[in-house]
Amino acid sequence: MESKQLKWVYLMVLALVWGSSFILIKKGLIGLTALQLGSLRIIFAAVFLVLIGFKSLSKIPTYKWKYIALTSLFGTFIPAYLFAIAQTEIDSSVSSILNSLTPLNTLILGALVFGLQFKRNQIIGILIGLLGSALLILNGAIHHPEQNYYYAILVLIASICYATNVNLIKKYLHDLSPLSITTGNFMVLFFPAFIILFFSGFFEVVQDVKVQESVLFIMILGVVGTGIANILFFKLIQMSSPVFATSVTYLIPVVAFCWGLLDNEMLTPVQFFGAFIILIGVYLSAKK
Repeated sequence: MESKQLKWVYLMVLALVWGSSFILIKKGLIGLTALQLGSLRIIFAAVFLVLIGFKSLSKIPTYKWKYIALTSLFGTFIPAYLFAIAQTEIDSSVSSILNSLTPLNTLILGALVFGLQFKRNQIIGILIGLLGSALLILNGAIHHPEQNYYYAILVLIASICYATNVNLIKKYLHDLSPLSITTGNFMVLFFPAFIILFFSGFFEVVQDVKVQESVLFIMILGVVGTGIANILFFKLIQMSSPVFATSVTYLIPVVAFCWGLLDNEMLTPVQFFGAFIILIGVYLSAKK
């Protein structure tokens, strides 16, 4: 299959996998704390990737390990915990919609830090996207007083981390295989994640049936939604562009919203409008 066609296949698969991640986080939080969930997600992904990709580590030049460490921090470590903490207070569908700001942040960081150039329609797109985000958050706070929408800020920070990660990979790790990058990332993260898990009290409650059920959801999230998905994502970045790769976030909210409906989540009409505005902003910012 040609690269132009293959990149769309990767995009659709990633949308399905990552769109399902938010409901898996929600189910995982039933029996786990946010710190336990984030740590287990990283650990399961790390074990899986080491089993299939350990030999690929030898292909990483010594001087590039600093970039591997940076991409692991921004692309996985910080977001894994931020999303888990955020979803203790806000719905999974809202979290997925705010995650769609990643392409806008990719563009902003690309221009400010990595030397990419702005177009006028892209500036307009960024402003529209930010307006939609404000509308989504403020209206949600009004109609869902039982939820603390300040936690939505954590999702915004996570999207900035993802944007940083994409630009770093494109600039410094474009010549490495996706498996090498992903395995290297999780090799770096395994021990910090295990230390956090150890001090989180997880091993004192692991015998609880509710905890064990949640662990199964996070095992799926770690292996499929983190390990396999990251390999596909890094490959997509290399065969396309950072903005195209992060445009997967157009489709993620659609999948996440369908899961949310099945789990009795519902957006207000104004929140729907805010989500629509966000996607228009993302589209304008990504348009050449």
